[in-house]
Amino acid sequence: MSVPRILATCGGWADAPGADVAFGPLLRFALELTGAEGRPRIVFVGTAGGDQRIDEGRELAAAMAAGVDAVHLRLFGRTAVDLDEVLGDADLVWVGGGSVVNLLPVWRAHGLDAALRRAGEGGTLLAGTSAGALCWHEGGPTSGFGEIRTITDGLGFIPGSLGVHYDSQPGRRPALHRAIATGTLPGGFGLDEGAAVLYEGTRAVDVVSELPTGRVHRVDRHGDGVVEEALPTRLL
Repeated sequence: MSVPRILATCGGWADAPGADVAFGPLLRFALELTGAEGRPRIVFVGTAGGDQRIDEGRELAAAMAAGVDAVHLRLFGRTAVDLDEVLGDADLVWVGGGSVVNLLPVWRAHGLDAALRRAGEGGTLLAGTSAGALCWHEGGPTSGFGEIRTITDGLGFIPGSLGVHYDSQPGRRPALHRAIATGTLPGGFGLDEGAAVLYEGTRAVDVVSELPTGRVHRVDRHGDGVVEEALPTRLL
């Protein structure tokens, strides 16, 4: 059994001509982490965005341009009967952004949460952006309710909290601070746009960014408040 690895990001995609998208530095970094030779295999999971077919088309075109074999695992209009079969040969699972509030119960209803844990233990790199980063943790702030609230029922693959869009959506930082200060959530990380944290097992081993302004922030409880530290973040 491999030590599971998770790359939690606030980025990954880059703009391409014609309203298309391309693999950005964080997605390419994820591919490098897999160590796959030849054509790596990605499984895209778009549950948080409702499995939108227009997004799937853009992502498949980007994968083709990057020399990657890719499929989408849909749960809205599910076609895959055996989730372990779909995930078993994947080098990378990339979970898209959207609503983590919707993602979590849908995954649990279909058993995808357990299948992803098995895939990670088997050596597949689990990764994603925004909701696709928050989901692996115990919880964190989300806008999935139409306003910033804090969820505490994340998958818990990572025993800690996560705040995404830390520097771009003003309500998220104080929400994470409040949750940690009150003990609602354990300490964790805040990700600026473009930033990411890599875990091996449950330990953070690298912090990186695809943007010069992106930082990873460590946030922990201290008395009745919190202490926050901007970590030295490696630019990809």
